[in-house]
Amino acid sequence: MSALKPMLGDSPQIRAVQEMIDRVAPNLTNVLIIGESGTGKELVARAIHARGPRATGPFVAINCGAIPENLIESELFGHRRGSFTGAVSDKKGLFEIAKGGTIFLDEIGELPLSMQVKLLRALQDRAIRPVGGNETIAVDGRVIAATNRDLEKAAAEGRFREDLYYRLNVILIKTPPLREREGDMERIAMAFVQKFAAPAGGKVTGISEDALTLMRAYPWPGNIRELENAMERAVMLEPTERITVDVLPPAVQRGSTPAPQSASRVGSGAVDFTRGPVSLENALATVEREHILAALKASRELNRDPAALLSLSPKDFKARAARLGIKT
Repeated sequence: MSALKPMLGDSPQIRAVQEMIDRVAPNLTNVLIIGESGTGKELVARAIHARGPRATGPFVAINCGAIPENLIESELFGHRRGSFTGAVSDKKGLFEIAKGGTIFLDEIGELPLSMQVKLLRALQDRAIRPVGGNETIAVDGRVIAATNRDLEKAAAEGRFREDLYYRLNVILIKTPPLREREGDMERIAMAFVQKFAAPAGGKVTGISEDALTLMRAYPWPGNIRELENAMERAVMLEPTERITVDVLPPAVQRGSTPAPQSASRVGSGAVDFTRGPVSLENALATVEREHILAALKASRELNRDPAALLSLSPKDFKARAARLGIKT
């Protein structure tokens, strides 16, 4: 993600994560890290590795959802020459490469069921068998897995092996979303400003209060990764010394946008499809209404024209609000 130190911030939520890292790092037990995308799960894994007894060993990461199903076994366990088309030589798997260090299985929830069985056996036996090979190879790399999925629910529904879930979930660490980390957004945003301003000449040195007000209202569904991209964009576009509203991404400028909701947790203002079919016109009207209400709220806090916040003319803004029954 970035060169920032792992889990930058000082909120109670992030201090709890840092304490867990310190407690589990000296041991070699399996760790499962869960959290939304962009919350720094790999940073936590790297911190556990760096503070553990095998810090001098390799840290080997693999995204289980990015490897084709027919190649994932070869990537993890290796293969022997001639075992399949294209296997022109022997190849070590990532488990063998991670010997003496840590293997990080990112997006473990994307692993096919057929491969979950083989991974479970490898974890139980502490040994692997390369594709096309007859011998077994002992492995001793520490295993850390991560996912943004609810594995407990997936196991209950038969989409993830329950025995593998419990094998991985010896120690559970939850990375909190940015919107729940009180005060951390501002600290991390400023760290990113400093990071991106230096190679750009150091002209931008801060963030205006108007911009911070909108940033605090925005839920950051992409979490730290989204914040990093937003600050990089803002630093590159800002002509003054402090980031202003105009260079923030359009989604942030519009105000408080509802965070992604699951079908079982439809929030206020979201379109609830669990109650039956919804017409496209009604769905769009719901989204438009939320944006107008958010602009009105932000305009009072920033003392700015709500129409300008939505890049609309005053006449168009009033017409849309009237059509939706919103008093301006």
